[in-house]
Amino acid sequence: MRVTVVQMNPGADKAANLLQAEQLVDRAAVERPDLVALPEMWTCLGGDRATKLQAAEQLPPAGSGAAGGPAYEFVRRIARGRGLFVHGGSIGEHAGDGRMFNTTVVFDPRGNEVARYRKIHLFDITTPDGHGYRESASFGAGDQVVTFMAGGLRVGCAICYDLRFPELFLALRQAGAELILLPSAFTVATGRDHWDVLIRARAIETQCWMAAPATWGVHRDGAGQDRSTYGHSLVCDPWGQVVATVSDGVGWATARIDAGRTARVRRDMPVLEHRRPAIFGQRAPDGARPESGPESGPVGSEPILAALSV
Repeated sequence: MRVTVVQMNPGADKAANLLQAEQLVDRAAVERPDLVALPEMWTCLGGDRATKLQAAEQLPPAGSGAAGGPAYEFVRRIARGRGLFVHGGSIGEHAGDGRMFNTTVVFDPRGNEVARYRKIHLFDITTPDGHGYRESASFGAGDQVVTFMAGGLRVGCAICYDLRFPELFLALRQAGAELILLPSAFTVATGRDHWDVLIRARAIETQCWMAAPATWGVHRDGAGQDRSTYGHSLVCDPWGQVVATVSDGVGWATARIDAGRTARVRRDMPVLEHRRPAIFGQRAPDGARPESGPESGPVGSEPILAALSV
């Protein structure tokens, strides 16, 4: 399977962002991808809280086939029109309490929604450059580990700050994931030191492919301050080697996901078999149990593991 990660420079103008996304997907078609992934919050990055709420959408019930808002229908149309799996990065989803969820939607080549994931870990930090972020002021947190099937591979979902919590990635590996998609809007201050290091670490720990589409550039917030995101979208193999990357600017990168490579890495270094969670007070893993059937959806109903002991 060929996977393309798209790097965008979105602003607060939702219509302009949809146009930018479509132009980049069209240009990336020369790579003949089977799956295209967009970055985090590509529909609206910048502006104030009211702008973000206005750009957010009420999503139809999962699996209903009902129509959604402009971004939701855009992702569906791109998938169906081009015969691709399209991972819609993440968009703002109205939560019903004046807040939003940071939500991934995924469509198959027929335009059917096959996965929906809400970001679990919210970005409430101060970066080294002094900028403060409080994602929880506007967003609610998800509570489900989600995978879906694409091109014969089980694919796991995570978003941006989730990257710093290895227990989620271990849960995805235990759910059978071979590829994990990580749409992101990493800050420059954290990205230049941590971005590729953390992605490679998660790939090595889980022995999964990692594909991380990211935003890049300057985005003006509601207070008139410029916030910069790092870009450097990449694809990393299960050995931790970066096999495709974008640096600065908008663009895309494509890589072939080699299931044989995954199998060899896991055979030669069977770390999942060597785990001893009982020593560290962890619940023994139950394995993959997709709640919504064998093809897609949230997995398991137990709490996510508290620590990674690889």
